Amino acid sequence: MSRLIPHSEQRTANDQMIKSPRGTRDLLPPDTALWNFVETAVRDVFRAYNFHEIRTPIFESTELFARGVGEETDVVMKEMFTWEDRGRAESDRGQSLTLRPENTAGVVRAYIEHKLWDRGLNKLFYIGPQFRRERPQKGRYRQFYQIGAEVIGPAAAGSQSPARDAEILELLATLLDRVGITQWTLELNSVGSPADRAKFNDTLRQALAPAVEKMCADCQRRAITNPLRVFDCKVPEDQPIIETLPTITQFLNDDSRAHFEAVKQILNAVSIPYVENPRLVRGLDYYTHTAFEFTHGALGAQNAILGGGRYDGLSEALGGPPAPGIGFAIGEDRLVLSLTASAESVLRKPDAYIAPLGAGMNREAARLARELRRHDLVIDLGDESFRLKKSFETADKMRARYILIVGENEVAANAFSLKHLASGEQVTVPRAELAQQILRK
Repeated sequence: MSRLIPHSEQRTANDQMIKSPRGTRDLLPPDTALWNFVETAVRDVFRAYNFHEIRTPIFESTELFARGVGEETDVVMKEMFTWEDRGRAESDRGQSLTLRPENTAGVVRAYIEHKLWDRGLNKLFYIGPQFRRERPQKGRYRQFYQIGAEVIGPAAAGSQSPARDAEILELLATLLDRVGITQWTLELNSVGSPADRAKFNDTLRQALAPAVEKMCADCQRRAITNPLRVFDCKVPEDQPIIETLPTITQFLNDDSRAHFEAVKQILNAVSIPYVENPRLVRGLDYYTHTAFEFTHGALGAQNAILGGGRYDGLSEALGGPPAPGIGFAIGEDRLVLSLTASAESVLRKPDAYIAPLGAGMNREAARLARELRRHDLVIDLGDESFRLKKSFETADKMRARYILIVGENEVAANAFSLKHLASGEQVTVPRAELAQQILRK
């Protein structure tokens, strides 16, 4: 019979502590209070603009991203976590699956699969993790979190209107202001129609030809496969060359120009400031017409908090009906980095810490805690084995507003000693009045 080896014997001197994988991290209290604050504020703003939540799988068919994001993009070529399914079902075997690197393609896939065009204009939002195998840097991780939204539907439902673009941008300005980011900059551009981009790409290839060998390896590849992506380059040595290149604004047709002008007119009417950036193209192939980024100085050189744009042909590229759309994605990790608020400032501290004193008092403390929590009070509990000094130290460490003493005498009298820790004021309060006393600020 084989012997089970105790865990302590399995470990050797060479064993190392298991840590989270590179490019990931744990979100811990009190920082999670800041994340919850952001997500609550975001949900409130989405509700005001009549957006509804959608939740898609965190992995999809690899083909979805190859067709939707673009086979020649850096995301598809270098950054995706992809594997071959080895499921038990014969139909599953050999299918290539990918952890989602972004969520727009998944939302559009769901739009097509569930025939959401029957609902007219769809205003959808999501909050969740995405995955990219890229070099970790400030505010960027391999598992990162995005808050995003998409407006998509038949053109007859108004999805193609520049009013939808402006509404998205106004929503984002409201959202950033709501969470306390006020010194943002909205950079705006039009990348035109697919026909506009085709003409521009031809001109761009010709303009790059004399200088491309002096650029980084990524730009040398992009110059052949997808020259528009050259504008995404962040290598400092390449910037003087990029500054000499033509811009897409020179190639916009009349309809593209009219759409862009209409967007700007609405933004002016609702007093949303913006800066036109003719070199802003965004990093994914499905964008058309309006493209935008919100930036913030707190993030340094890589200062984009969020970005997005219009994608009028994405549904057709994925096998669906025509469905003009516009959307955005906020890097939640970088959004939290930009906040002036601290985790401590938004963390709700305990309203009261209950200190049971003596044998059998855990039971009485639990009963009292249950009563108080019904009044939406945050209550934490000590243990009857604690000395009073330890209970006070614990209550002070967690920054509780009050400490509530529960001993035999208090239970017998049905009145309890309640001490305000900041002022030192201590009063005896009947059980029926405790909640109201604690609720007083």
